[in-house]
Amino acid sequence: MVSQTAAPPSPVDTAPPALLPVYEPGELAALAARHGLTVSGARPTLGAYVRQLWGRRHFITAFATAKLTAQYSQAKLGQIWQIMTPLLNATVYYFIFGVLMDTKRGVPDFVPFLVTGVFIWTFTASSITAGTRAISGNTGLVRALHFPRASLPIALAIQQLQQLLFSLGALSLILLLFGQYPRPSWLLAVPALALQALFNTGISMVMARLAAKTPDIAQLTPFILRTWMYSSGVMWSLDHLLSGDRVPKLVLLALECNPAAVYIDLMRFALIDSFTGAQLPPHVWAVATGWALVCGIGGFIFFWKAEERYGRG
Repeated sequence: MVSQTAAPPSPVDTAPPALLPVYEPGELAALAARHGLTVSGARPTLGAYVRQLWGRRHFITAFATAKLTAQYSQAKLGQIWQIMTPLLNATVYYFIFGVLMDTKRGVPDFVPFLVTGVFIWTFTASSITAGTRAISGNTGLVRALHFPRASLPIALAIQQLQQLLFSLGALSLILLLFGQYPRPSWLLAVPALALQALFNTGISMVMARLAAKTPDIAQLTPFILRTWMYSSGVMWSLDHLLSGDRVPKLVLLALECNPAAVYIDLMRFALIDSFTGAQLPPHVWAVATGWALVCGIGGFIFFWKAEERYGRG
């Protein structure tokens, strides 16, 4: 019987395993920086983020236009609903508040007053509602592609501005039918809308971040907007409502500084002859500019701080 002996071990088998170098966390960071490595999905600096957004400006405008075109693509009347929706709302508000509740008493040019308020309020409300769906409604896009996430709420805010500009033709026609003819003050609508658009975009980015983390906010938003609308003088004159000493001074100040009411009043002042400067709150342009800058810049920074967390989980 032939005995079998085990083969002698090779030098490779007997050699001690190679030891990997051990780095401290600071050394690893230095090594990654030396080789140009960065953390995947890390938030860029604020300046770099702004430059990235500017580099994708064509995508942002194209995305906004595509959303606007597709919004009513399944409806037979198509884009006409961009005008019909605020007009139908204004009609309902006229009969409920103007006729049944008689809020038109003491308000000259009530129909232009009401329609202007509805159109301008719809711009803000639609921008905020769209912002709540900016991230949660585009999760596939966020997870599939690398781009600055602020592109989405900004694009949706631009979409609402495009829709408003499209609807201003109908508003101008209504103003003409009720004796409000073009005059130099109509030019004031341009800075007023620019400030409102900046304000809307900032609030839209705030809502986009909050709704991305807590989707239930999208269900709560309509109730908040409805309450805000009733306190913004869309269907009645806050100037008449707040006359006298019936309202505490703090409440009066809060209502006068209400950003939605401020932008609505500025547009009424620009477009309606009977809406005079005496009906505007004190320092109205300063208040409008302050709201636009605080919410626009603050909302952008608030959104940017969570950039690396969007689309995860």
